[in-house]
Amino acid sequence: MTIKTGERLPRATFKTMTAQGIVDVTTDSLLQGRKVAVFGLPGAYTPVCSAQHLPGYVEQAAKLRAAGFAEIACISVNDPFVMDAWGKEHGATGKVTMLCDVDGSFTRAIGLEADLAKYGLPGRSERYSMVVDNGVVKKLDVEKTVFDHDGTSAACMLRG
Repeated sequence: MTIKTGERLPRATFKTMTAQGIVDVTTDSLLQGRKVAVFGLPGAYTPVCSAQHLPGYVEQAAKLRAAGFAEIACISVNDPFVMDAWGKEHGATGKVTMLCDVDGSFTRAIGLEADLAKYGLPGRSERYSMVVDNGVVKKLDVEKTVFDHDGTSAACMLRG
């Protein structure tokens, strides 16, 4: 069942790349006492994700922070090496935190798994965005298809 507005995100641990190597980031450390813009997408280097979704959040990072978001987090069922390289390629460093749901457990727990096996991407994520305040989902948008992005874009998040 898909998570709903007003519900608390489940506890999870993501992987991210830092100067010290791969580190764990828990939902508790990411979300506790903070307003966070979270967006999920099917995968690094996929067409819509690379051409529009991630670049939009990178471009709008300063406006999102000015709107009160303490952090902007991109979650994908990918490995930390790929997410790090992809984030660097798009200028995300210092703007968007690239988080890896390496086994898809978080994505399944929130009910947003997408089976894109016909594209060689089984067990991936739907395209979504959410406003999370102190661990509670305040706003959730999920695209009708993973090829759409307007309803989950940074511009959409800024509109409220």
